Amino acid sequence: MRQLTALDAQFLHAESATTAAHVAGLAILDPGCAPGGTVTREALVELLRERLHLAPALRLRLATVPFGLDRPYWVEDTGLDVAAHVHETTLPAPGDEARLAGEIARIHERRLDRSRPLWEMHLIRGLNGGRVALYAKVHHCAIDGVSGAETLAALLDLTPEPRPVEPPAPEPPPTAPGLAGMLAGAVSRSVTHPVSALRSLARMAADLDVIPVAAALPGARTVAAAARVLSGKDRPLPELPSLSVPRTPFNGPIGAERRFSYGSIPLADVKRVARAFEASVNDVVMALCASALRAWLREREALPERPLIAAVPVAVRTASARDVVGNQISVMVAPLPTDLGCPRERLRVTARTMRTAKRRFAGSPATWLGELSSVLPPAVTALATPVVFRLASIVMPPVNLIVSNVPGPQFPLYLCGARVLAYHPMSVLTDLSGGVNITCFSYDGSLDFGILSCPNRVADVWRLMGHLREAMDELLELVEPVRPAGPVAARPPREMIPA
Repeated sequence: MRQLTALDAQFLHAESATTAAHVAGLAILDPGCAPGGTVTREALVELLRERLHLAPALRLRLATVPFGLDRPYWVEDTGLDVAAHVHETTLPAPGDEARLAGEIARIHERRLDRSRPLWEMHLIRGLNGGRVALYAKVHHCAIDGVSGAETLAALLDLTPEPRPVEPPAPEPPPTAPGLAGMLAGAVSRSVTHPVSALRSLARMAADLDVIPVAAALPGARTVAAAARVLSGKDRPLPELPSLSVPRTPFNGPIGAERRFSYGSIPLADVKRVARAFEASVNDVVMALCASALRAWLREREALPERPLIAAVPVAVRTASARDVVGNQISVMVAPLPTDLGCPRERLRVTARTMRTAKRRFAGSPATWLGELSSVLPPAVTALATPVVFRLASIVMPPVNLIVSNVPGPQFPLYLCGARVLAYHPMSVLTDLSGGVNITCFSYDGSLDFGILSCPNRVADVWRLMGHLREAMDELLELVEPVRPAGPVAARPPREMIPA
């Protein structure tokens, strides 16, 4: 039995009629080497039953405290029916990428049932080329990017032949503390909450210059520097650029509908550009996103003069917390140089900005996300969060969007004997974080992108995916320029796993 942290509970509180706070992934499978040449729902259910003990986030359900007086607890669901969480559907012809993305968006819109473990899987047939798709979603209160990848890895194999898995060791399931215990804990924490809230505010003060909105206030840097001196952590830290958020079509209240697009870019191309510009793979990813967002905004005559501000999730999960359900994340906030017209300069500025943000994060790891979530009492936070998120999106959005890059294995994996061709991640949209989210996952030589949007903000989400590919071609031309005269050896086409 374990109580949700303030940050985990915040993902529950963020849900509303227009916000579903789960993370998900779309795996494209080649069933050619699977038994019978296909992946069946029955095989997937049996695999889950055999390996459920390897994925703790899939076994637990919420035990809520009466009247929301305290954060919920995780408790083992001893009556879990795995089959009830696994669904199957078939796309209508022609089973192309647009139809698949539309189906995924509709599934992603729906919130999870909080009365049972917070996950679902959908096996989707009818894709062209004989492929099969698997969409899986888990509530963000239970997993972050790293633990989500590890949960998926529990179901995957290195060969088409499934590996043997030891059955779980018998042990008594954890239980919730009971009604009296929950209420006693709630009363105890409510008494000590003012003191813990003041401590959280004091710790947040040292990070005031990197907290969205607060960083733009006059004197934020001075207050943060003074707080670090008082805390005994007065080390020289690099100064971050302005985090003032420009107005864009991405920001404002979102609706309940979603749009989704996906596609892949060869990782070898990204690494080639990174080497040529002495940048990291993540720097190139951020520069690609900056270029795609700039192109999309220019088409709509909505490009601001200032850089966009992106929130970049950072994993802080340690080896000792590997099996802990919940979030072990922080956030870096950094400008995207969408204001620069030259792609070479955009990449150079992106690399410089990200290096500064990483040095700042390493010198003073930001804990403000968890601290901010714990400032108000749980009952107040639950009621206030949706209202605050919507109001902030209108008055002063803290960021323009979230961009996330999750590293994955560079070798093929198999699910129920079928080869995983690509894995496109999906994350959360909220009023606060903007109406578009770009997430990518590196797998087996590709960068697999998933772009989620609210159609009230970004209706043509496939255009953004197209701009990402165009941005990659643009950077490759800088690395491999076309010669003005003489025979030119044609570069072999780069494989694009679509979409």
